[in-house]
Amino acid sequence: MAVASAFRLGYAYILSGRIAEALPLLEKAVEQSASTAQTRDLSRNVAWLSEAYLVAGRTDDALKLALHARELSFTYRERGHQAWILRLLGEIIAHRNPPEVEQAEDYYRQAIALAEELGMRPLQGHCHLGLGTLYRRIGKLDLVRSELSDTIKLFHAMGMTFWLPRAQAE
Repeated sequence: MAVASAFRLGYAYILSGRIAEALPLLEKAVEQSASTAQTRDLSRNVAWLSEAYLVAGRTDDALKLALHARELSFTYRERGHQAWILRLLGEIIAHRNPPEVEQAEDYYRQAIALAEELGMRPLQGHCHLGLGTLYRRIGKLDLVRSELSDTIKLFHAMGMTFWLPRAQAE
């Protein structure tokens, strides 16, 4: 299987909850990319593996890879990927026990600012969802309502029906 296809399939596995299948596929694809010096979308691809580690509960591995992915996004000037990686860093920090609230908020806010600059409205919605989830976890109910209201408005306006139920459930 081509490396690009392996990354896409691996990420699809993450989204569908098939982490046991995603991890080896993404790990091998990242290894192959590094050995062949393929740099196109490398930051995104490393971030996808980081996200798989997060979903698998391997937060330390996820954080290490997400920080590496962020550096790659700077090196290769992949600002769109950088915005998504900042959101991922917010997710990882928010999932720590206990969550590092200020650091997570900072990553989410950086991602929102960059997403606004680049016109990445779906990412803005995901960041507001992450903030709402974080605030619910720490009991800041007034902030939960505000963030999740923004999320639902954005997802509804863009017809993002896949993500809308999750935002509404929060």
